[in-house]
Amino acid sequence: MSEETKKKGISAQPSVTIADVYDAARCLQGVTTKTKLIVSPFFSDVSGNEVYLKPENLQKTGSFKLRGAYNKISHLSKEERAKGVITASAGNHAQGVAFAAQKLGIKAIICMPATTPILKVEATRAYGAEVVLHGDTFDDAFQKSQDLQAEHGYVYVHPFDDPLVLLGQGTTALEIIDELKDVDAILVPVGGGGFASGVAFATKAVNPRVQVIGVEPTGAACMENSFKRGTVSTLGAIDTVADGCAVKTPGELTYSFCKEYLDELITVSEMEIMSALLFLIEKHKLIAEGAGVLALAALNHLPFKNKKVVSILSGGNIDISTISALIDKAMIARGRVFCFAVQLPDKPGQLLMVADILAQENANVIRLEHNQAMVTDSFKTVQLEVTVETHGAEHISKITCALEKAGLSVTKIY
Repeated sequence: MSEETKKKGISAQPSVTIADVYDAARCLQGVTTKTKLIVSPFFSDVSGNEVYLKPENLQKTGSFKLRGAYNKISHLSKEERAKGVITASAGNHAQGVAFAAQKLGIKAIICMPATTPILKVEATRAYGAEVVLHGDTFDDAFQKSQDLQAEHGYVYVHPFDDPLVLLGQGTTALEIIDELKDVDAILVPVGGGGFASGVAFATKAVNPRVQVIGVEPTGAACMENSFKRGTVSTLGAIDTVADGCAVKTPGELTYSFCKEYLDELITVSEMEIMSALLFLIEKHKLIAEGAGVLALAALNHLPFKNKKVVSILSGGNIDISTISALIDKAMIARGRVFCFAVQLPDKPGQLLMVADILAQENANVIRLEHNQAMVTDSFKTVQLEVTVETHGAEHISKITCALEKAGLSVTKIY
């Protein structure tokens, strides 16, 4: 156990029981929403399992984080409440702490990475918290929060490495098992590990038969890295669209819980995350953030079929510009958008010829740029850049062949 962990009074193996999770559930009554499971015919078909969604993206404050934050803060003594609370967060824990502190009449200071989506920053401020933006990653913001705690004596509300936070997150599992008593597996995202720890601990305490599978983005797989090394370890760098899971170092407490209670750990690619997000919007008309769909992105990696599986949608706090960019990238990855360039003789009728070919191939033009200045080797040639909607890789291939058959050289841009 590190000296920092000892100073915060956190045990690597705290004495907690399932009764503590039920106590947390009682504490959260009237504060959080019991999000109901949603059957997903689409994700069931593609995964070969009976898939249910646990929509914590519809939770108050937009994510599961309120559960742990409120459970922790509600247990503070009168003296601790008078000091105020501080934390670091990439966004969702920030809103959970801010909401809980406001409800309980406590001052809250939240340190967030400067790269945090503006939606999460403004939502946190709207709950009355003081926001301090610092650094590019959660770990940068965490260090800033530690410095401020030491300077001002605030009570620290850790986003994942705290027993009371972990127990609050575990109430999610109680709701799942209560609603779907014959559930076979629960998929839960992993950032710092608090959510996965709480869900896995509560699940195994209630029904050890149920598998609990953690899911990490490949670009920020800090728990997998630590498992491989056999101790809590820090990634050199992280890069993922799942900003809620962009953590370099898991907690010591959460590492021990995940090591003991998780049945498996799966990593998913950025394209799998973006594709899952797009499918969720298309098939269920639900909005989630990158970290929120990790459990959906992992469905095709499951080593079993014909089981009842719950994928937890952990959060839905995503701004319009981010979701637009993610959708665009997912559309490109799935062959739904094709952007290409061709050089044409600078004479009448050439643009119409390209348009006719695209129309014959049922390609809908969504953007077109006709640029003579882009061509430097001939004043008689222009470059045409076209973006079209397509139906997949085969359709893109047919369009390319048709253009080349007409004597045009096609350069794929994306």
